Amino acid sequence: MRVIFAGTPEFARVALAELHGAGFEIPLVLSQPDRPAGRGLKLQASAVKQWAEQHGMAVAQPRSLRLDGKYPEDAAAARQAIGAAQADAMVVAAYGLILPQWVLDLPPLGCFNIHASLLPRWRGAAPIHRAIQAGDRETGITVMQMDAGLDTGDMLLAEKLVIEDADTTATLHDRLAALGGKMIVQALEMAGNSQLNPVRQPAEGISYARKIEKTEAAVDWTQPAAAIDRHIRAMTPFPGATAQLGPETLKLWSAAMDGCPRPPGMPDGGILSANAEGVRVVCGDGVLVLTELQRAGGKRLRAADFLRGFALAPGMAFAK
Repeated sequence: MRVIFAGTPEFARVALAELHGAGFEIPLVLSQPDRPAGRGLKLQASAVKQWAEQHGMAVAQPRSLRLDGKYPEDAAAARQAIGAAQADAMVVAAYGLILPQWVLDLPPLGCFNIHASLLPRWRGAAPIHRAIQAGDRETGITVMQMDAGLDTGDMLLAEKLVIEDADTTATLHDRLAALGGKMIVQALEMAGNSQLNPVRQPAEGISYARKIEKTEAAVDWTQPAAAIDRHIRAMTPFPGATAQLGPETLKLWSAAMDGCPRPPGMPDGGILSANAEGVRVVCGDGVLVLTELQRAGGKRLRAADFLRGFALAPGMAFAK
């Protein structure tokens, strides 16, 4: 089977590697254009592009696939490349561009999407972040047949995954990426044998995982301790949860539940103690212990090491 692959970040790279390892022929890879990254803002190729080029695969990076859009010349070149690839199917994983109808109609078996949630919950751009943030106990991978809607296509395969109490977006991402790679291989093998049974998504339980913005990073200390813990885990590794202490913006990378009731007379965000075990902070319904922190321009440090270079003391308070 000949498969065109469209994807950009590490989540997609894992699936591409699985397809290659399973013996699928991949005549063309689509990925987002190179973006500025790092302190020097040098152009950096996506994880998918880097892996594809290392394995001798042809790569196209159109800025758009809309023939009537802002970059019609990019779309026209992509259309020629996709047609020339003569693929049986296209696999899409975290690509970042909307596929217009002409793309969906080209492969005989259609376009398959690997989505990191149990649809129809968490359609959209950031399903892993939002599942952790919302306190979901499980998530999973849905492989769906793509249509013109936003993650609205018929479901082909779905598999659940438990969200552990300590999961961050980073750890859950890695497990879901591995599961997605395994499942897309299975889905294509079944498609080749006409064994797939598409199922329409339920009309109930729809939710949308909007894109994560840096402006969401700040911790709201009026929230319950469990909600703040989920927020910190959901924002790890990007964009990193933040807390303001005077002129300093600190990043918070891990926390633990204290279990103590909220002390009377203390403001939300007030620091109760700071020692090697962590920084105990008052929040909406109790106390949260910050165990890994970072100063601007510094390194992520466990509380004991962080406090050697940054004096936090009882009576100080983070901004709400």
